[in-house]
Amino acid sequence: MSRRYTIVAFHAHPDDETLLTGGTLARAAAEGHRVVLVTATLGGAGLAAGGQLAERRHHELLAAAAALGCSRVESLGYRDSGLHGDAPGSSRFADAPVDEAAALLAAILREEHADVLTSYDARGGYGHPDHVQVHRVAARAARLARTPVVLEATVDRGALRPLLALSRLAGRLLPALPLGPAATAFTGRAELTHAVDVRRYLGQKRAALRAHASQTEGGRGPRTIAVLSRLPGPLFAAVAGREWFVEAGRRPGGALDDDVFASLRRAESYTV
Repeated sequence: MSRRYTIVAFHAHPDDETLLTGGTLARAAAEGHRVVLVTATLGGAGLAAGGQLAERRHHELLAAAAALGCSRVESLGYRDSGLHGDAPGSSRFADAPVDEAAALLAAILREEHADVLTSYDARGGYGHPDHVQVHRVAARAARLARTPVVLEATVDRGALRPLLALSRLAGRLLPALPLGPAATAFTGRAELTHAVDVRRYLGQKRAALRAHASQTEGGRGPRTIAVLSRLPGPLFAAVAGREWFVEAGRRPGGALDDDVFASLRRAESYTV
């Protein structure tokens, strides 16, 4: 029997876990690994109308985590900073001292004996201040807890461009990026280290997307969650059937790994 690992997925808000890593987490859980989900905030500055949004999104997060097979769900308790970092109130995650937030995350990593931690790239994907802060906090927490592998969840920019072009031809079927141009968002293919095939787990990913019902409401134009969750099977597989990562500290190049535990397995094979 192959070794079982623990992966801790660290995300900024509820629904980020599904959009960027949902298939990967479902695959890890289905293969017998322990999956722990941690969010920095509960997304209280989202676009959905009505009060108590953070509480509603917390319930949605728990439902999505159950669909993905997560064994544990935690929140660091910070407030959502808003898309432009201008959400009202104090204790916003983007303003939190990195060492303070990292200590909270590191405590979970130590408790779980985490083998892999997921975060975001240095740009936070598309520039959301909470996503940028996830990158900073996760990097520091991994050093504190001595977590061996950090995988920065991202999107293959080369795959993103034709999808955005298709959305324009199809009357903006897919939403535009909320911040910044596609030419600088996320990660170029040459920088990637992992392309994880999650097509067998798209049922779980779609169920998790649909759990985030509040994120189908509010704002102008189509919402990402609403569009993705309703895509027909072949198109959904084309859009959501791969998830991408950059392994921190690893030089890219060569074939991309399809296994988030590949570096650990290789290291262990060298010591046998």
